[in-house]
Amino acid sequence: MKDIVIDIEAEKTEILKRYRALLRACKSTLQKGDKKLIRKAFEMALESHKGMRRKSGEPYIYHPIAVAQIAAEEIGLGPTSIVCALLHDVVEDTDVSLDDIEREFGKKVALIIDGLTKISGVFDTNSSLQAENFRKMLLTLADDVRVILIKLADRLHNMRTMEFMPRDKQLKLSSETVYLYAPLAHRLGLYAIKSELEDLSMKYMERETYQFIKKRLNEKKAEREKFIRDFIEPLKKVLESQELHSDVFGRPKSIHSIWNKMKKKAIPFEEVYDLFAIRIVLDSAPEHEKAECWKAYSIVTDLYRPNPDRLRDWISSPKANGYESLHTTVMGPRGQWVEVQIRTKRMNEIAEKGFAAHWKYKESSTDSGLDQWVQKVREMLKNPESNALDFLDDFKMNLFSDEIFIFTPKGALIQLPQGATALDFAFEIHTDVGATCIGAKVNHKLVPLGYKLQNGDQVEVITSSKQTPKEDWLNVVVTAKAKAKIKSALKEEKRKIADEGKEILERKMKSLKITYNSDNLHKLSYYFKLLSTQDLFFNVAKGLIDMKDLKEYQASEKVVENKPQDKIENDQVQNLLRSIKTKDSDILLIGEDMQKIDYKLANCCNPIPGDDVFGFITVSDGIKIHRTNCPNAAKLMANYGYRIVKARWTNQQELAFLTGLRITGIDDVGLINKLTTVISNDFKVNIRSITVDSDNGIFEGSIMVYVNDTEHLENLIKRLKMVKGITAVTRFDSAVEVAS
Repeated sequence: MKDIVIDIEAEKTEILKRYRALLRACKSTLQKGDKKLIRKAFEMALESHKGMRRKSGEPYIYHPIAVAQIAAEEIGLGPTSIVCALLHDVVEDTDVSLDDIEREFGKKVALIIDGLTKISGVFDTNSSLQAENFRKMLLTLADDVRVILIKLADRLHNMRTMEFMPRDKQLKLSSETVYLYAPLAHRLGLYAIKSELEDLSMKYMERETYQFIKKRLNEKKAEREKFIRDFIEPLKKVLESQELHSDVFGRPKSIHSIWNKMKKKAIPFEEVYDLFAIRIVLDSAPEHEKAECWKAYSIVTDLYRPNPDRLRDWISSPKANGYESLHTTVMGPRGQWVEVQIRTKRMNEIAEKGFAAHWKYKESSTDSGLDQWVQKVREMLKNPESNALDFLDDFKMNLFSDEIFIFTPKGALIQLPQGATALDFAFEIHTDVGATCIGAKVNHKLVPLGYKLQNGDQVEVITSSKQTPKEDWLNVVVTAKAKAKIKSALKEEKRKIADEGKEILERKMKSLKITYNSDNLHKLSYYFKLLSTQDLFFNVAKGLIDMKDLKEYQASEKVVENKPQDKIENDQVQNLLRSIKTKDSDILLIGEDMQKIDYKLANCCNPIPGDDVFGFITVSDGIKIHRTNCPNAAKLMANYGYRIVKARWTNQQELAFLTGLRITGIDDVGLINKLTTVISNDFKVNIRSITVDSDNGIFEGSIMVYVNDTEHLENLIKRLKMVKGITAVTRFDSAVEVAS
């Protein structure tokens, strides 16, 4: 008994230690009376979470203190946010009500806590409405951005302390993080947090790759540090002699960004040269910032030869999230390219901490990019489209991509996402301009509607009163605003046609003596596999449904009772889940209790035994097996968490699975013959297809082969690499497709 008492005493001491560290973290922002308020919030949280423990066995109160610490230290938020971070779970998890919060801490705190409580259930395991909830979450953002910032701090702490969670939870949280939270952090300019969230997600989703890159980075650490020292020394001397007060250091790139580069360029770790960036942070007065950054740039490029294509100037035109910096890539002393970032202390703080730092430097935040951003979000939320998943994809595409700047004929600057077209620009100017657009002049040259705009283009829109929006315009535009406007114009057109169809259908039903009522209309829609009665009317007007079809409907005995589409889908999913318990097959084990069951392998990632996999319940195809690092996994887990089932392989050898190998090398007489000999004769592996391309003596081939498992595949790859002239052999996934 005594041990437990001592344990609790030690915990009390630890709690106080952490609380004091939190106070030190927010010291700079505290005003009179703030400390007292934070103390009150801490005591309320301590009392409310009394006796509660986290999965690791630690007292629950460690979590709110840590979230508050992240909000203060890493995002730079003030006392109100610290109070809210400490209390972020009390309304949801304890007896404390919102009224209690308002009475003790005022309306502002209560509103933020309300926002946090509303969005804490955003990712409920049994909900397929994540996107719809995400939309609500952004509505709260429109009221107070601190809700999102505290939510990000909460997610970051959960990701940092996830090792005690079950594997499926780890995968689910990592998927959501990489799918929603990391892009959101990026968009708010919180680069440090964005990188850490991506790295932590990768640590759980692609464990082997993560550990491999981490190990390789550590092995080369001393060598890298010496290179950085040699690179920086001469730079520091010249900067000092020119009286530029600065801090110069090497900053390692995140594991996730290194992995992205390896994938994007299809190169091994050894060929990724920019494993770090050199950063020069100048201590400049606001009025000298720009001049001193360019002065530092000229010093860097005097010492090291720059790559002219790699200069990025975000000081003259900052990104929409407030990011300002000069980036250049120069040739280092050992003949390798090195990225150099030049910025001031103020710019660096905004880059690391995002808008919270922005407010610190602006007396009024009315003209800050944040307000424009929130305005954009509001615009998108007003969009009447009900499909939440479309909304989410549109939202991600717009607010999480890099921007381009386009000039109007009069020289005004319009900001658009990368990949935007002339038609997007027209809708950005005005809905009517977009709806009647027939073409555009870019830099005085006539271009079509789908012309992709480049940074700095000057665009003049050409309109015609006879033009109306077309269905295929949806493939031309990328901004959510343009998509929403086109969809609503098409909807209006469709509604007019449907109104005509309604009258036609009523007459036809009368002549067949079918009662015209809503019940029968729903049954008809279901019979013709249409989503709504409006689609039914539309098809009748278009002549796609005629008297013959109506008679067949009348004759068919089984008129399915009227159920909303989602309900039917859910029933099918439930039936499949139940059938898991009874099916019997000896290859793949699935479900909580690892029952044996029927399945199909997903074409998008071609899993083979030995891969880390999960099962996804589809409505039409039973259960599909995906690799956990499949291109579609994050999307499926984030949006359809309730349809994910645990899966693992048993030790079977008899079956063969299709997988693809990409082979590159120096073209040589008889090379294909050597390859096929290794595959067919030595390994007794069947080849399904082989495509070969040879260009200037370089051989590139793709071979689809049948293997038993990952070990079998690795041995095959090893042998193929030994063939004279072969430089690389990698596994690849076939065409990407999402199972629904």
